[in-house]
Amino acid sequence: QVQLVESGGGLVQPGGPLRLSCAASGITFSRYAMGWYRQAPGKQRELVASITSRGSTNYADSVKGRFTVSRDNAKNTVYLQMNSLKPEDTAVYYCNGRGVWSGARDYWGQGTQVTVSS
Repeated sequence: QVQLVESGGGLVQPGGPLRLSCAASGITFSRYAMGWYRQAPGKQRELVASITSRGSTNYADSVKGRFTVSRDNAKNTVYLQMNSLKPEDTAVYYCNGRGVWSGARDYWGQGTQVTVSS
């Protein structure tokens, strides 16, 4: 059974940091590209950051220079370090995993709430 479990969300003041973690089980983690998405109320889910199985990263323009995605294949975990948080970063953050082979399906975590407010 595949599970992606996010943790680390919460309430943070503007300008503060927060680190999200996503622990994967039931998959060969090193063969999966991983991503972080977010969905704010009334908005579509959007890609925040992704990291390939080889460690190449990609970021949404809105978070470049503030967020860093990384992975630890030994721990089957992907991280999202978020710095200089803004109120507009408030959303539910979801972890996503997709196998590197053709036709691989997506797996999603249950989401973790991040609220940036004073």
